[in-house]
This record gives sequence, C-alpha cells and structure tokens, in this order.
Amino acid sequence: MNNSGQPGSGHVVIGVDTHKHVHVAAVMDTVSGILATLTIPTDAGGFQQLLDWATSFGKVLAFGIEGTGSYGATLTSFLRRAGHKVVEAGRPDRRLRRMNGKSDTLDAENAARAVLAGFATATPKTADGEAEMIRQLKIAHDQAVEQRTAAMVTMKAMLVHAPDDLRHDTARKTQIALARQLAGLRPRRLDEPEDALRHALRTLARRWQYLNDETKELTKMIDDLVHRAAPQLLEPFGIGVDTAAEILVVVGDNPERIKSEAALAKLAGIAPVPTGSGMTSGRHRINHGGHRQLNAAIYRTVIVRMQFHQPTIDYVARRTTEGKTKREIIRCLKRYVIREVYHLIRPAPNPLSAAS
Repeated sequence: MNNSGQPGSGHVVIGVDTHKHVHVAAVMDTVSGILATLTIPTDAGGFQQLLDWATSFGKVLAFGIEGTGSYGATLTSFLRRAGHKVVEAGRPDRRLRRMNGKSDTLDAENAARAVLAGFATATPKTADGEAEMIRQLKIAHDQAVEQRTAAMVTMKAMLVHAPDDLRHDTARKTQIALARQLAGLRPRRLDEPEDALRHALRTLARRWQYLNDETKELTKMIDDLVHRAAPQLLEPFGIGVDTAAEILVVVGDNPERIKSEAALAKLAGIAPVPTGSGMTSGRHRINHGGHRQLNAAIYRTVIVRMQFHQPTIDYVARRTTEGKTKREIIRCLKRYVIREVYHLIRPAPNPLSAAS
C-alpha cells in the first residue's frame, strides 16, 4: 500500500535529479504513481542509502538519472556495479517546466515518469576503460592547444610594438624558432616600457614552450590509447588518431549501446531530420544536434578523401554531373564515413553465445 491507500504493484522505477553535493530521488510505482522522495549526499554512504531505500519499495525496474555523464556519473557506476539497469533521463520538457514549475523534487519525479513512459531509453556510457581515459586526456590536450595558440597570438601582437631590432630579428621565423629566441631574452632592468615588453615576451615564450611540450606528451598518450583500444579505426583512408579519438569518446567503452548506424549518425549530428508539412512532404534538413567535435572530425576526413582518395574523387565527379552541389556531396560522404565507422566499432560477436 502507498500513502494514498492504493495497492502497489511491487515494481518501481527511480528518478534521480543530480547535483554537485546532493542528489534528489523519487520512487514511482508502475500502478499507483509517486510513492516517496529522498535527498542523499553524493558519497558512497549516500549511494548505498539510496539503493537500500529504493529496494524497500519492491523490485526496481530501472534508475533514470539526469546527467549520467556529469554529476550523476559516480552514482551511475555504483548502481551498475550493484546490477541495476540505468538509463539517461535527460532534461525535463521545457513546456512541462513552464506549466508545473521547477524544483529538484519535480525534476526527480519527471525523470521517473520518463523512464516508466519509455521516453528515457538511452544507455549511458560505462566510463570504465580506454575511451574514458582518452576523453580525460583530450580535455587537458585541447585546453593546452588552446592556451598555446593564445600565447603565440599574444606574442605576435606584442611584437608589433617592439623595437626595430627585435622585430627584424624575429621576422619570418617559425613558431618554435620564435618562441626559442624570445625565451632567451635577458632583460635586466625595469625602467621603461621596452624593458617591460621584453619581460612579457620572455614569459609568453616560455609559457608557449611549456604548453608545446605538454601537448606533445598528451598527444603521445592519446595515440597509444587509440592504438590499444581500436587500431582498426586507423586503417581507413583519412582517419587519423585525432578523429579516431573523437569517435571513441562519443561511442564510449560500451559500443553495444549504439544499436544502429542511424543512431551513430544522430550522435554525430549527421542524420537528416524530416521537415515535411502539407505540400512539402519528403523534405529534410541537416541535424544541428549531436557531438560537434566528432562532426568536425568526420568533415575533415571527408575533405582529405575528396583531395587525395581516388575512389572519393571519382564519386564527387559523378555526383557533380548528376547536379549535386558540393555541400550535398559532403553530406553524403559524411554519412558514408559514419557507416564505415559503425561497422568498425561494433563489438565482435561472442563465439560461445553464437554456438549456443
């Protein structure tokens, strides 16, 4: 029996609204609706308290968690290790938020309803293998590249106001040579703007050198992990380590969660979206969602193939004679690359299960 006196089914789903310091959960019976809510701290003791509380209401069919890749990642891993099904609940519908208001408890209840209604079905990434390791290293790598670029842009901008002899000595140098020369400056005084400029240039040059070494080190780590996790991704023409790394980050350590080629295309923002209405049935537009970094990586692969891969060059020529624009041809080629990638990342069938 629940609080309203209605008999329950004994089968429940749990919705969880996640935050940095606390999580809010709601338990929903498949027959009698919301039964109770709970607030827990985001530590092992709180996770165990949530699990004990959830199982006290009956058989738990699934946990629907908001933010399984961010604040809910640790809870997701804990529940999986305990043998429970976890799905990504996603963000609540904005229309419902405007109508019913917004609170942590309501978000948890909406997450539970989304699971029970079948709207929340996405399987979260397990984040327990090479793909998660690559993701973490790429965060540091991409930030180092961004800061390295900013340091070089700032150095070149400051050189515009440098004395003639310094500008002449640094003209037409490569980035490495420029950073090496500026890092070797030996300003002694700090009496006038020129002295401060030399101090600033030396500091920026040494920062660029440090970030450049850091980028090379992280690139080597990512390269090793990609070759260890999925060397087959590097075999097709035009797919390098950077693109393979983006693919692995999106797919995660459990590629079986991506059920079809179309699902991977949607994750990459490459799947077309129908826009037909009335007399315009059959029309489509490009999907503006998905993982933008992976989309950009696939685009770079397509551009490389269009320039250097003879079968792709022949395909472009044929489609151009058929009246396709370059933009339309690139969209088709991106879908071909996604199809190729999907078959490369699919887990190998288990021969034991196949035999049985």
